[in-house]
Amino acid sequence: MKMWIALVLVAFAATPSAESCDCEPLKWATCDGTPCTCFVLVGDNMKQTLDCNKLIPKCFLMKVEMYRAKKGLSTRTIGGKPVETAFVDNDGIYDPECENDGKFKAKQCNNTEECWCVNSAGVRRTDKGDKNLKCEKLVETNWVRLQLKHKPVSTPVNKDTLKVAVADAIHKRYLNFNKDLVDNVEYDAESRMIVVDVKKPKGERKSDLANMAYYMEKDVKVLPLFKQQQNFSVGSLEMENILVYYVDEEAPTFTMKHLSGGIIAVIVVVSLAVVAGLLVLFFARKRQNQRYNKAQQRELEPM
Repeated sequence: MKMWIALVLVAFAATPSAESCDCEPLKWATCDGTPCTCFVLVGDNMKQTLDCNKLIPKCFLMKVEMYRAKKGLSTRTIGGKPVETAFVDNDGIYDPECENDGKFKAKQCNNTEECWCVNSAGVRRTDKGDKNLKCEKLVETNWVRLQLKHKPVSTPVNKDTLKVAVADAIHKRYLNFNKDLVDNVEYDAESRMIVVDVKKPKGERKSDLANMAYYMEKDVKVLPLFKQQQNFSVGSLEMENILVYYVDEEAPTFTMKHLSGGIIAVIVVVSLAVVAGLLVLFFARKRQNQRYNKAQQRELEPM
């Protein structure tokens, strides 16, 4: 009898529990089967298989959110530029084209006739064009600046230990993200701002900064994508806002024609003022020269 009980216990232990078959990085995932397989709908009858042992690629996440939005399902889920070539995502979410491994395709059109080139974070890095637009390659984002603002606290923040605390929080929250990539952390107590620079060497393709930054944006701005609905925090510091800057291995190629109307108006006004100033100076010198020539002629005339 004892042998039978032992065999039953061994068989039960070897059978995967239904509770263990889930996808912690994405609350909308469906998981079943033996071995456990997880997927999420990205279109009508279109299932995207997921690897739930790591953060879900940003391209897949955006497709899921677009699909859920179309179906009326819930999608809630010191600062400044670190360098001149840094830029932010001004376009927001769109329905992206993804490679099989979850990377963005270099050219995106959002199911329209208008297209543009993106970086590895899926953020537009060129002017928009038509279907004939050429995007030679997917340019890698190797630096993200996370500009965070925390909620008011009653006790002062320890600047000396803040970098380690931020790196540990990112590592723990985002499935063992490499905390050595947290390059620098700055803090301004008056504005409650924490500026985190996360960098990887150029050419490194193992670490995906964009996935981590996107998960953090959802944690802070909307609702977490994780099954467990806890928000990103650093110790007792809870975040209330975030702005992400992207720096690519190659500079973006935006041109003046896509600047905002206000900026263009300022440039035009300044240009006209410079031209007007040059014209005034030209005519003033011309009059001065004419007077000088007349004076010389009078001196040369015989008395």
